[in-house]
Amino acid sequence: MKPVNLYRFEVTTTTQLIYVVVAAHNDEQAFQLAENELDKQLIPARELIDISLYEKKKIQRGGGFVVYAKPLTERAK
Repeated sequence: MKPVNLYRFEVTTTTQLIYVVVAAHNDEQAFQLAENELDKQLIPARELIDISLYEKKKIQRGGGFVVYAKPLTERAK
């Protein structure tokens, strides 16, 4: 069985920063899966500015990512 990695992407669009996390066997597959997830969320490709691989980890017990959000004071605006 091929090893599987967990990938965390930061996606910049014309209006927002989006975090996407996918499980894949290789980098190429991970980028394709990230794009598929964006399509599922109805984010048009024309709005995408950049998709950056931010972190990659082997999937194993106890592995994970912290996904940051804006501070509460910024959300209220």
